[in-house]
Amino acid sequence: MEKKDITSLADIQLLVDTFYGRVREDALIGPIFNNLLAGRWDDHLKKMYSFWQTILLEKHTYFGSPFPPHAAMALTNAHFDAWLKLWYSTVHEFFEGEKADEAIHRGEKMATMFLSKITYFNNLKSKPLT
Repeated sequence: MEKKDITSLADIQLLVDTFYGRVREDALIGPIFNNLLAGRWDDHLKKMYSFWQTILLEKHTYFGSPFPPHAAMALTNAHFDAWLKLWYSTVHEFFEGEKADEAIHRGEKMATMFLSKITYFNNLKSKPLT
């Protein structure tokens, strides 16, 4: 399959659907996602389409704060490493180019920021403002 850059909502949907299909099967992070999103996977995927469309294609369709739903989760570096490994492999399997590189970069920054904030709030035994 010839790779191309991420240029459309259809590309975002392929990326998100494939990625979360793999997440659901992952031994470490799959149970977390499957527990939290039981019966709500379709809604989550639609939200992720909007999120990545806003980030990568600059079409502002996502409104919300991505961090607060993750704040109270007991996630560690191993969870984010597993998430990133799946993210890298999915992006690289289908895409190459400027937007694909940006997807990788944004995923890395998000994982770093989320882990840092989760650690901070867990150490405080507090929750962020929503």
